[in-house]
Amino acid sequence: MPETMDSIFTRLIRLAEEAGLPGVEQSTTYGNPALKVGGKAFVSVKNDETLVLSIAIPDKEQLIEMAPGIYFQTDHYKGWPSLPVRAAAIGDDELRGRLVNAWLFRAPKKLAATYRA
Repeated sequence: MPETMDSIFTRLIRLAEEAGLPGVEQSTTYGNPALKVGGKAFVSVKNDETLVLSIAIPDKEQLIEMAPGIYFQTDHYKGWPSLPVRAAAIGDDELRGRLVNAWLFRAPKKLAATYRA
C-alpha cells in the first residue's frame, strides 16, 4: 500500500517516541507536517514519497554517496542542511537512527546533553 503524508508522519512520530527523544513537538514547517525540538524542525514530510531530515552538510554528501536509492539531492536543497529521503526506501531501524541524529543536530545544547547522558 503506498504511503501518504499522514502515514509517513505517523511513522516519524512512532520512531521518535521509540528513540525516546525528549521535547519533540508535532507541528508544521512550510505547511507540511513536521517534528520540531526547541522550535526548530528536525524532520518534515514533503509529500507522499519524500521526507526531509535536518543534517550537517558534510554528512549529507556522504549519505547520498553511500545510499543514492534512499537519499538524494535536488537543486532546492543544495547548500542547505536538509536531506530528502525516499520514505518507502528506508527501513525503520535506519530511519530511527537518522531521526536521532537530526534531533541532536537541532536540539538545544542542554537538552541534547541530557539525552546523550
